[in-house]
Amino acid sequence: MFQKEVAVQTHGEGEVVDLTAEVAGAVAESGLSSGLANVFVGGSTAAVTTIENEPGVLEDLARALDVIAPRESVYAHDRAWGDGNGRSHVRAAIVGPSLTIPIADGRLLLGTWQQVVLLELDIRPTRSRRVTVTVFG
Repeated sequence: MFQKEVAVQTHGEGEVVDLTAEVAGAVAESGLSSGLANVFVGGSTAAVTTIENEPGVLEDLARALDVIAPRESVYAHDRAWGDGNGRSHVRAAIVGPSLTIPIADGRLLLGTWQQVVLLELDIRPTRSRRVTVTVFG
């Protein structure tokens, strides 16, 4: 098993950070030729997923998240804590904090247009995120 932490500084709700190179680098550093790479973001207002990292599909994703957890809705979390990020928690829970990608011949088995991304879903203007990549095989 090999584990590496990646520090990511984000700059606001809706930012999408491509982590593909960092995850592929961790796989290369691990020296494993086959197995699995798990990507996990700590925190309850960010998520990781795979997507085609192009403006149109990112716009579509943002619009879908607005339908699922609208900005203008009233959230019990906001009433309890007054921090206004109830939608951020809901969106992060739906997308999820982790994903696992197969590895073969020392490389991630991603599709041609598939990238590994961090979704910043919190309303704060900047956040320091910690992404843990665990490679095992």
